Amino acid sequence: MKDHELQRPLLSLSTLKEINAHRPKPEVFAEVVYCFTGTNVKIATLPSSVVVLNADNFDEVVLDETKDVLVEFYAPWCGHCKNLAPTYEKVALAFKMEEDVVIANLDADKHKDLAEKYGVSGYPTLKFFPKNNKAGEDYNGGRGLDDFVSFINEKCGTSRDGKGQLTSKAGILSSLDALVKDFVAANNDEKKTVFSKIEQEVEKLKGSSERYGKIYLKAAKSCLEKGADYPKKEIERLQRILDKSISPAKADEFTLKKNILSTFM
Repeated sequence: MKDHELQRPLLSLSTLKEINAHRPKPEVFAEVVYCFTGTNVKIATLPSSVVVLNADNFDEVVLDETKDVLVEFYAPWCGHCKNLAPTYEKVALAFKMEEDVVIANLDADKHKDLAEKYGVSGYPTLKFFPKNNKAGEDYNGGRGLDDFVSFINEKCGTSRDGKGQLTSKAGILSSLDALVKDFVAANNDEKKTVFSKIEQEVEKLKGSSERYGKIYLKAAKSCLEKGADYPKKEIERLQRILDKSISPAKADEFTLKKNILSTFM
């Protein structure tokens, strides 16, 4: 190489291995760009969905009786904590759309007083603070994504999968099952009577159940106005929309409607 020629830095062995394995990370692309162009590339960091706790906001977040809160007490130097971090982030992302569910963590090494208050002696320690028990309870389940998702769905009454999408059970209210079956089996005149009974039951619902109940009412009303074929046709229409690229909020909305309409078939 002549003296005036630009000498490029060599790619590291780890970078070459990642490229060869067809799984390069963002920082690997940055190194490749630098080696071939001499340009430094800044890697944008995605915002975390995990709520970061500290001494100032711990009580406000964790002791909120309108929220179910899962807390990871960790230490920055802990290897097990570092291994758990990517999975824990996926858990937080999966339940991001659930207003009543909070996935949080606390640097227990920095906030030792809070760690001691809740009996934390090892890292990571996970504790669940449901709406009805702000003393907290130990999480002793598995550390895989599916383990966390199953736990939260069971404890919080949610219906999410590991990707954050609503399952086919989302929005289904067992308290309305019998009335919906009566509605479907009834003739046109009888349907109006059953519809009134559904209205009465929906008035008793609270929280997210109240929201789902209103979808039941709208579905029943549409069946009265548009006929028995309405649920099937509307489900097909909603599925076509869901197959497209839409926002998470819209996906939730249409999945709930689709699930509830399926009970009217």
